[in-house]
Amino acid sequence: MAEIKSYTESYYKDFPITSICRADLESAGFDIANIDDDTMLELASKMANAYCDFGFWEDLRELAIYFGIKKLNENK
Repeated sequence: MAEIKSYTESYYKDFPITSICRADLESAGFDIANIDDDTMLELASKMANAYCDFGFWEDLRELAIYFGIKKLNENK
């Protein structure tokens, strides 16, 4: 049973991709003087959704190939 738990934990372990901070907004020309943490959290969430909708899966495939990660059933 311990092996199954270990595999499950490894299978669903998250690895961060990116983050956003107020400096990013400022670098993009936005006034950050009154941006609270709740707004930043909501913006980060929307950014994550946008990346999943526009580019994430394509980038994942291309980078997996670059790193030599084999596809399922590739050797059959």
